[in-house]
Amino acid sequence: MISLTIDGVAVEVAEGASLLDACRAVAREQPTLCHAENLTPANACRVCVVELEGSRALVPACSREAEDGMVVATDSERVRHSRRMVLEFLASSTDLSLAGVDAWLEDYAADPGRYGPPAEASARDGRRPGHHPVPDGMRAETVAQDVKVDNDLYVRDYSRCILCYKCVDACGVDAQNTFAITVAGRGFDATISTEFAVALTASACVYCGNCIGVCPTGALMFRSEHELRAAGLWDEDAQSVTRTVCSYCGVGCNLELHVQENRIVKVTSPMDDDITSGHLCIKGRFGYDYVQELGDLATTPIDEVLAGVRGEGGTAAR
Repeated sequence: MISLTIDGVAVEVAEGASLLDACRAVAREQPTLCHAENLTPANACRVCVVELEGSRALVPACSREAEDGMVVATDSERVRHSRRMVLEFLASSTDLSLAGVDAWLEDYAADPGRYGPPAEASARDGRRPGHHPVPDGMRAETVAQDVKVDNDLYVRDYSRCILCYKCVDACGVDAQNTFAITVAGRGFDATISTEFAVALTASACVYCGNCIGVCPTGALMFRSEHELRAAGLWDEDAQSVTRTVCSYCGVGCNLELHVQENRIVKVTSPMDDDITSGHLCIKGRFGYDYVQELGDLATTPIDEVLAGVRGEGGTAAR
């Protein structure tokens, strides 16, 4: 076992555990956006940085391995200042309304508005690397752009993307090994892209949806959820979640069916499932439409939207 001190509290963790694991062992949960239990730490968001005695720089708790004798501070002024700045940068340039960070913004007294009102949305896909409009110094540059809706399964709203790398890792060696997407560009022009920037429908994407399962901000979202939100009908408080087993093959993947008004609106997989570790294939994640077509269910307000997503007419198809 490894012995260290977190905020003055002695803790023991197993060898190989991270500082984030150690913090959780003493009930000191740390904010993080790029970390997931089923992915390799990417150290991208920098929200979880902590102060390590003897270290010149703050260290990311999600990836720094715990060592004997470490003395760690998670709420020092230096840590709070860094987290406040990171949250302000993210919130001033990115839509974090679905990221669940409101409590963090309040806790760290972050004020994204001090950078000025957001600049107008631009066609980021058409930018030439290194070529930027001259800033006027009065507005905050953002990643605002149109939502990409090019298939019936999921949408890509990169105005919410914080470049946490989770989708890239899930598409790569950590889960799918498809390598359909990566981060292209540098600096503020960096974005998630397919190989050679081809359309998603012409890329190597197999539509497993594992990128959706790990996205922390809603940048990647079920088409059904996107359309229901747009129609003002998405209601998580009214949804039930039922755990079951995928009916397609004999692997035995566990599913979590999110049901609203007796309709499946999206499917996830629990992180603690030994078979999936939260990941699924296209059939498990999206192949549930046959359940909606039993013919003996009363019509609900969300049926027209869901039918439109399936290409059967309705508001989403128009």
